[in-house]
Amino acid sequence: MKRTTRIALRLGIVLILAGGAISGLFLWRSAAQSATPGSGFQTAPVTRGTLERTVSSTGTLAAVETVAVGTEVSGTIEKVLADFNDQVKKGQVLAVLKQDLFAAAVTESRGAVSQAEASLALAEREYQRNLPLYQKGYLSEQEFLPLQINADKARAALESARAGLARVGTNLQNSVIRSPIDGTVIQRSIDAGQTVAASLNTPTLFVIARDLARMQIEADVDETDIGQIRQGQTVRFSVQTWPERVFDGTVLQVRLQPEVVSNVVTYTVIVDAPNKESLLLPGMTATVDFIIERVEDALLVPNAALRFQPSQAAEGEADHRPANATVDSGKSRVFRLAGDGRLQRVPVTAGISDGQLTVVSGAGVEAGMEVVTGLGQSEEKRSKNSFSLLGAMRGGPPR
Repeated sequence: MKRTTRIALRLGIVLILAGGAISGLFLWRSAAQSATPGSGFQTAPVTRGTLERTVSSTGTLAAVETVAVGTEVSGTIEKVLADFNDQVKKGQVLAVLKQDLFAAAVTESRGAVSQAEASLALAEREYQRNLPLYQKGYLSEQEFLPLQINADKARAALESARAGLARVGTNLQNSVIRSPIDGTVIQRSIDAGQTVAASLNTPTLFVIARDLARMQIEADVDETDIGQIRQGQTVRFSVQTWPERVFDGTVLQVRLQPEVVSNVVTYTVIVDAPNKESLLLPGMTATVDFIIERVEDALLVPNAALRFQPSQAAEGEADHRPANATVDSGKSRVFRLAGDGRLQRVPVTAGISDGQLTVVSGAGVEAGMEVVTGLGQSEEKRSKNSFSLLGAMRGGPPR
């Protein structure tokens, strides 16, 4: 008897829950049917403006032409006459090595030249004095030949001494470091008293940039995007120190040598960056946008409007495009709210997209028109409630 009562009680509970679920679903559907068709949608206006398709990258600013100034002779730095950021002219003295050893070498070489000249004069005089005797036969060839050879040796010794003098004279000149170009000193690697050794690798004493009014960006572009980069393309870039400024540039060169880092292949693109205001400095990191395509005075709609998928209840004709479909160029459609509140399909032709907006054209689309981009909160809430009620009905009686 008690078991029968418990079974009857459970059956009553199940019937009550099922009845409540059916009543709730009926009330929800009645409310949905009584609501204005097409209400509860998010919309956005069609705008008119300019849209660009870009490829983004990062790069480093550098001077267009830099010269590393070294030394061809070894010695100790006696004077440093140029510092960072100094403006220098071609031929201007930048640094001086100690001169005593170089001057002594020059003096020694001059003495060697004088000695060689004297030896040559003596040898030639002996040769000229004995030449008539040889010609008249008073001297044999064996006796005369050493005189001729001595004169030739003295002449060669003089040439060698003169070459040595020229060499040490050049070293003396090279002990004074001069600027090879007009420009700005952007690096100084020496101080007075420092010893520099010129060997196989010439030490760099200064780095001079020719013209900081013209800079260049060495940008690393991924291999998936490099095919869209062309010489002469317009470039827009910014630097962190001037976040509110946008600078313009032009692609000068696409270098063919790839760089591979961690299995990622990139190519170096050189961008001309005018710097008339001297705001850009060598070494700055630039965020670069290569303008691949640009459309002006075009109708623009949000990409969400092209991806929007209405239900058959909101629109008479079913649209079987998946809700997560991407926006493709070519024939497409958007939806607007008609006067009776229902959705109205508007055929459009989609153009380029920047990931947020897409260029469209078509007879039925115009600037200012509101297009549907998604469901409003009320629609989403009703959809969630319907799924909750259906889940409650399928869940069965509680145990």
